Amino acid sequence: MSLSARVRIPTHAHVGEVIEIRTLVNHPMETGFRVDSFGRRIPRNILTRFRCHYAGREIVSMDLRPGMAANPYLAFRFVADVSGDIELRWEGDQGEALIERGHIEVSSA
Repeated sequence: MSLSARVRIPTHAHVGEVIEIRTLVNHPMETGFRVDSFGRRIPRNILTRFRCHYAGREIVSMDLRPGMAANPYLAFRFVADVSGDIELRWEGDQGEALIERGHIEVSSA
C-alpha cells in the first residue's frame, strides 16, 4: 500500500508566534476486527506512531491505536522560535513509513 499525506506547514513565522501544522494521511486504519463479504477477517493494518521534529527537536510524539478513523487527520500547534527544518513521520504496523519535510523561516519582526 502506498501512503500519501496532505500536509500544511507555514513557511514563515515571527519569533514567538504560535503556528499550526495540519496533516491528513491516506490510510485505511483497519483494526483487524472487521470481516469481508466472505466472512474472512480483514487483517489489521494501522498507523502506530507519529512523530514531528522541528529544528532538531522532537516536538510531537504520538502512539496511534486502532480506534483512529481511516485517513487520520492530525493538527497541532507549537511556538516558532528559530528557523529550521520540520519533519513529520508516520510508521505503520506493516513496516511502512511516510516522511514529509518542510522548512519554517522565523523572523524577529
